Amino acid sequence: MERLRQRPDFLAAATGARAPVSGFVLQALDRRKDGPVRVGFTVSKKVGNAVERNRVRRRLREVVRLAPPDRMQPGYDYVLIGRRAALGLPFERLIEDFGRALSRVHAAPPGAGSSGARGGKGPNTTPHAGTR
Repeated sequence: MERLRQRPDFLAAATGARAPVSGFVLQALDRRKDGPVRVGFTVSKKVGNAVERNRVRRRLREVVRLAPPDRMQPGYDYVLIGRRAALGLPFERLIEDFGRALSRVHAAPPGAGSSGARGGKGPNTTPHAGTR
């Protein structure tokens, strides 16, 4: 298992399947090639100060480390976006949520991106005014 560290890798994973759970959001992207599982972690400043963000990140890293290796599929990038709730949830609950989130992202039909829950509009595909 490798770590995601470059911003373009995180942005690419954001286009893949999403599975929000109480303590984090899991994003998964099939890179369409064989290779190791790559995992990235991100926690926004909205979660709290540096100490709290680092605690969330450490808890999420441990959840991934303890996950059975066969649950994560080779050739996938996974990004866990930490939420403040991850600080107060029992660790066992985070482990269960991670398993459920993995099942959901791998059950999504191929090519399915966001579930639309973010409320944003997709790319504008209508022609510009005045172009005929």
